[in-house]
Amino acid sequence: MIRKITSIQNKEIKWLLQLQEKSRNRRKEGVFVIEGQREIELALKGNYIPVQLYYLPEKIEFDKVLAYSKITDDPAAITELNQEVYEKLAYRSSTEGIIGVFKSKNHELDDLKLNSENPLVLIAEAPEKPGNIGALLRTADAAAVDAVIIANPKTDLYNPNIIRSSVGCVFTNQIATGSTTEIISYLKRQNVKIYTAALQASENYYDIDFTEASAIIVGTEATGLSDEWIENADRNIIIPMHGEIDSMNVSVAAGILIFEAKRQRITRA
Repeated sequence: MIRKITSIQNKEIKWLLQLQEKSRNRRKEGVFVIEGQREIELALKGNYIPVQLYYLPEKIEFDKVLAYSKITDDPAAITELNQEVYEKLAYRSSTEGIIGVFKSKNHELDDLKLNSENPLVLIAEAPEKPGNIGALLRTADAAAVDAVIIANPKTDLYNPNIIRSSVGCVFTNQIATGSTTEIISYLKRQNVKIYTAALQASENYYDIDFTEASAIIVGTEATGLSDEWIENADRNIIIPMHGEIDSMNVSVAAGILIFEAKRQRITRA
C-alpha cells in the first residue's frame, strides 16, 4: 500500500513547511525541499540524494515517482498527497505534481575542485536577494564556468526561492561558500587571477585578458565590493555606462563579464 497524507494538519506536512520557510531547520537537519520535475531531475543528475518524495497522482504517475526515488526498497519513502495538501506545500501555481526532500551537500572551499588548467570562476560577495542569486547561477550554468563561490553568504543555497529562480541551476554548478579572506587566500593558492568589478581605478573589461585562470568578482548594487577585494585584485574592471546611472543589476553585469571571458577563450583557442 502507498502511504497517503490527506490532512494539512499532519505533523509531517508541518515539518515540510518549516523546512521550506526556515534556514535554521534546513541547516539543523541537513535536508531541504525541492519542487518540480525538472528541478528534481537536475538534483538527481547532480548526485543529490532523495530522502522522501511526495506526489499528486492527478499530475504525475507513481511509476515516474518511483524512478526518481532510487530508494525503492523503502515503501515509506514515497507518499501520496491529495489536492488540498499538495497545494498547501506547492510554491508554484503551474505545479508538476511532485515535491522532494533531499540531503544537503557540503559547500566548503576545501572541497572545490578546479580541474581545468585555466579555470573560470564567478564570485559574488554577500548577495542577499534570492532572485539575484538564482540569476547568477543560471548565468554560470549557461557559460559552464568551473565554479561559483559565494563570499559572506547572507542566505543558504537551499532557500526555495533560490532553487526556483535558478530553475535548478543550484544543482548544476559546482558551488562553494566562504569568507572574503578565505576565498582570496584560496584563489592565490590556486594561482587564479582576481578581477574585481569596481568603479574606482578600473579598466574597461574588454581590455582585460581573461584567457588565463580567472576569477570575476561582483558585489551588490547597493554597496559594491569590500575594500579587501579591491586591495587584493590583480585588476579592477568596469563595464562602461552610457546612460544616467552608474550601475546595473549584479546578474546582468556578471553575465556581460563572464561571456566576454568565454568569447576570448573561444576565439583565442
